[in-house]
Amino acid sequence: MPATGTDEIAAALFQATVTLGLSGLFLFLHVRYRKPHFFWWAVAWGLYALRLAAIVSFLGTGARAWLYWHQVITGWTALTMLWAALVFSRQLTWRRWYALLLLFPLVWSWIAIFALDQFLLAAGPAVAFLSATTLWTGVVFWRYRQRSGSAAAGFLAGTLILWGFHHLDYPILRARGAWNPWGYFLDSLFLLAMGAGVLLLVIEELRQGLQTMTALSGDLRPRDRADALDVLLARPLALRGVRGAAVIEPASSGPTVLRGAGACAGWSWATMPAAIRALVEHTIETGHSRLDGIVPRGEADELPALTAVLPLAGAGAPGGALLIIGDVAAPFTALDDSILVAVGAQIGAALENAELYAGLAARNADLERLSIRMIRQQDDLRRRLGRELHDETAQVFSALKLQLGSLRESAPESLGGRFDRLVGLVDVGTRSIRSVTEGLRPAVLDDLGLIPAIRALAADFRQWSGLEVEFVAPDALPAIAPGGELAAFRAVQEGLSNVARHAQAHRARVVLEPRSGGVRVTVEDDGQGAPDGDLARLAGGPGRSGLFGMRERVGAEEGTVRFEAAPGGGFRLTVELPAAGAPAR
Repeated sequence: MPATGTDEIAAALFQATVTLGLSGLFLFLHVRYRKPHFFWWAVAWGLYALRLAAIVSFLGTGARAWLYWHQVITGWTALTMLWAALVFSRQLTWRRWYALLLLFPLVWSWIAIFALDQFLLAAGPAVAFLSATTLWTGVVFWRYRQRSGSAAAGFLAGTLILWGFHHLDYPILRARGAWNPWGYFLDSLFLLAMGAGVLLLVIEELRQGLQTMTALSGDLRPRDRADALDVLLARPLALRGVRGAAVIEPASSGPTVLRGAGACAGWSWATMPAAIRALVEHTIETGHSRLDGIVPRGEADELPALTAVLPLAGAGAPGGALLIIGDVAAPFTALDDSILVAVGAQIGAALENAELYAGLAARNADLERLSIRMIRQQDDLRRRLGRELHDETAQVFSALKLQLGSLRESAPESLGGRFDRLVGLVDVGTRSIRSVTEGLRPAVLDDLGLIPAIRALAADFRQWSGLEVEFVAPDALPAIAPGGELAAFRAVQEGLSNVARHAQAHRARVVLEPRSGGVRVTVEDDGQGAPDGDLARLAGGPGRSGLFGMRERVGAEEGTVRFEAAPGGGFRLTVELPAAGAPAR
């Protein structure tokens, strides 16, 4: 055997080793991820290795049958690479007429090897077919790059286009031995570049898959289900190549498009393309995800390149689905059915939780209205009870005291001490009634208004607590509702009481001031203040019962309460109440 033949066989065996390694790698990826394009890449590299085995056999034996099978398998390899690229980029499914393309290498290789004697006529069509198929594969990746922005697809497109043009030198150089053995090494470089490009695509797929899971399964904490749907449908639209999304839920009359976004915004179940409806129905019936590229004749203009359907178990009505359409499959190809089903279950649970959240919010609103009603009823009851005690019982005690005074004047001197004790008990009862009526509803508030009432409260607090109290107020305040005046008075009362009990302060300051649309009341001290944790608890939770009652009472009047640290230390309570007639917030 000539040395050149030995060199060519060694180069072919080296290239076959590289190719078998690539085939094994992609077979492993197929087993690991169960994605069809990995399988077809493995088949393509396996066929390429068989092609090299055929040419080595031909070089060793000279039998033209091996040359025939070399030519056939070369054409099949190019077609398999093209099919793998289409399955990856378009998620195409097999159709029977595709098998007709496989006949060309079989038929023409027979004619070229066994029927034609002119080399260029025999090799030209085969080389043109091989080059065109390789260039077509490069165009598939280039168009995928345009749709998705994939750098790896751009690298593959450039590699395949160069390789496709390189095939054209076969009749001129390689068939005449000019490239031996360097042509094999150059093809090995193209093979390695192809393998590296496809691996880069795998890495991009995995990254896109992670982004897809993060985007779709992120925490959904909206106020109601409508917000949840808006947030959910906005997330897939941010993924590469996605053009539209919709949530479909089953109903007694058939599936219904609950809401759509992007290209699906105007869809209903009736206007949805029939091929996509079939995918959604399959997902609803089986509970499995679907990932398809469908471009049947007659519907190519209205159908997307990629359709993904995720089952939404537990989404209010069991068996719903999330439909996503787009131009590329990259966001989903790295995710198998179990992951997509799990993501769909999480989304469904989030939508169901949003419904529960909306129900809870409605129940809380009902409870808040009930609480406001109870507070106002209690205030009305306190007002009536105070009026009864003041107008009836206090008057009875006053009349009793007058009668006892009259009887004492006419009674023996020996009974004077007893009458004095009875008058004293009547005075105690009168003071007790006045104290009770003041606690139920401060009379000074009804008689004189908010500013005099709080001034009197501050003076009374100064007297019994011994603390210095500064009271600051304008001559007049905007009119607020009677319930708001009582809420402001009780807030100052509770605030000063807390200063005396908890603050360890030396002085307190009460400020009344007008604000835009209402009145602001501030109570602050120079005491030890409250730890940050206590401030957060008071601001966000029930806290102490007195402060909680204050918050409820002020809230019933559409006001706000704030607890915060005072400048220089101490504690500050701020209450803001709207003016009478101000619109409710």
